[in-house]
Amino acid sequence: MFDKILIANRGEIALRVIRACREMGIQSVAVHSTADADAMHVRMADEAVCIGPNSSTDSYLNFPAIIAACEVTGAQAIHPGYGFLSENAAFVQIVEDHGLTFIGPSAEHIRQMGDKITAKETAQRLGIPIVPGSDGGVPDVAAAKKAAADMGYPVIIKATAGGGGRGMKVALNESELETSFRTARSEAKSNFGNDEVYMEKYLQKPRHIEVQVFGDGQGGGVHLGERDCSLQRRHQKVFEEAPGPSISAEERARIGGICANAIAEMGYKGAGTVEFLYEDGEFFFIEMNTRLQVEHPVTEAIFGQDLVREQILVASGQKLSFTQDELKVNGHAIEVRINAEKLPNFSPCPGRITQYHAPGGLGVRMDSALYDGYSIPPYYDSLIGKLIVHGRDRPEALARLQRALGELIVDGIETTVPLFNMLLQEKDVQTGDYNIHWLEKWLEANLG
Repeated sequence: MFDKILIANRGEIALRVIRACREMGIQSVAVHSTADADAMHVRMADEAVCIGPNSSTDSYLNFPAIIAACEVTGAQAIHPGYGFLSENAAFVQIVEDHGLTFIGPSAEHIRQMGDKITAKETAQRLGIPIVPGSDGGVPDVAAAKKAAADMGYPVIIKATAGGGGRGMKVALNESELETSFRTARSEAKSNFGNDEVYMEKYLQKPRHIEVQVFGDGQGGGVHLGERDCSLQRRHQKVFEEAPGPSISAEERARIGGICANAIAEMGYKGAGTVEFLYEDGEFFFIEMNTRLQVEHPVTEAIFGQDLVREQILVASGQKLSFTQDELKVNGHAIEVRINAEKLPNFSPCPGRITQYHAPGGLGVRMDSALYDGYSIPPYYDSLIGKLIVHGRDRPEALARLQRALGELIVDGIETTVPLFNMLLQEKDVQTGDYNIHWLEKWLEANLG
């Protein structure tokens, strides 16, 4: 087991890893930019090292500075959290080349699943159902028209190296295809330095369902059910729950079993998430995230497992500490992402927190790095907290969420809390009757 772990991240996820380390008797090292000198993860870690100026490029994405911090402090392993370097295969290779352990999958698996076309081919080979689409990349408009004719309209064009909704365009018919194709390639080039795109059949009213998987790299693999992340704005999740309100126990066992068997066959090590579009009882593979997800706490709540602890155990060479038979769903959990953003335009709202009070009580968890007097810097993601609730069933979880939102105090800045207060009044949210397009339409109708 490791004696000391460096956390190559910031904010609430850095605190999450520090807490797991402390419970396991492992020393923690926080790295930080100059802007984060007073951040809570810096205060809570056993050691802290400044690795650069405000810009994430010069600090949290600075390979040499992070490796040097390990050498200076004697950290043996690096936990990347999510975002930043968590799915950077080149960084993982450098970590391994320096005799350190990356707490996550191998560079090979990150590369394999990071390219959308390769990931789709791998999923298909492993028996995971995929969306009908082009056979690899689509080089030009003529090839795009042929692929669209084969699969039928509407279609969606996606960047092979994409993510976060960038480089994605929908064409409802042939007249829209050329413009959508050229726009997607242009966005892909400017955002990812790679203009290759591929195409898929565009599903009309799908839900976004993701299956949490875990492998130990020694032939062991399990799934921890699914999460429904269908309430999204610009392809960014805002409201996540587990289990999915539209998924039956039989469907959970079927798709979960397929995913668990796939990662066991891959020899995958660590946490991962296999993401699907789900429509009319069918699952269609989108991508695999080779890291811990922002929404992992809802899975922890219903299964009673510490996923960060399991990441550390597996990275240290141990086998999975639980079997599939031991994983039983208990109740329902919901997470909402609290962002420092001003409605209705969701514009970033950094600033000084004049008062902060986290909600509490039975079944309530608040993951946040806020404190009274803390100044949120303008250089990073606007996520400032995750409110997670757990109940015996979905109605109890919703009631608990409404109560917890009423207790939460974040003064000094604007946040997205009012959005969730409004959403909880909507019948479709109360019944779980929504899809990935629902929130965009609701926002347009209610917030302009």
